[in-house]
Amino acid sequence: MRLQQVRVKICGLTRLEDALLAESLGAWALGFVLAPGSPRRVDPERARAISQALGPFVARVGVFRDQGPEEVLRLMEEARLQVAQLHGLEPPEWAERVGAFYPVIKAFALEGPAKPEWADYPASALLLDSQNPGSGQGYPRDWARPLLATGKRVILAGGIGPENLEEVLALNPYGVDLASGVEEAPGVKSEAKLRALFARMMGG
Repeated sequence: MRLQQVRVKICGLTRLEDALLAESLGAWALGFVLAPGSPRRVDPERARAISQALGPFVARVGVFRDQGPEEVLRLMEEARLQVAQLHGLEPPEWAERVGAFYPVIKAFALEGPAKPEWADYPASALLLDSQNPGSGQGYPRDWARPLLATGKRVILAGGIGPENLEEVLALNPYGVDLASGVEEAPGVKSEAKLRALFARMMGG
């Protein structure tokens, strides 16, 4: 599997050096958690400083959880981010409001097989995560198939790391999203794990 065949998002960034390394290795997108209560949360000023140090060809994603659309839009502007990821129980109307200004990724936490009707949610892409997002827990990968079959752009997350990458990529998702799978601690990425991940994607 070659790198250009899959899109990789590295999420939960808090340090400039981690963001620059992920970009240099070939990440398509970098995620900044602006949801309260997360161990990977960064303030918008910090996210903005990191964002402004990155090159033009990597997408900056803000991650939110059950925050109203006006708050999401305000934080997106303050942090100078480009894509909004909604990781809670946001109603479609919230996504439509945010989507008038930014592409939206809607995350769903899986407790069983994905529901095909999620494809109707007004988002540019859908993300499937474990029941406890950010925990590093996985789920049976076959649970993703009902949503993948709809033809929507589906990003797979939850318990993904260099060691099980091939299993995930075999499903041909639009992209993969990793946080704890390439970390030393919440918000602190491991250079060795990042390099191993992208080496696997290059067939190494």
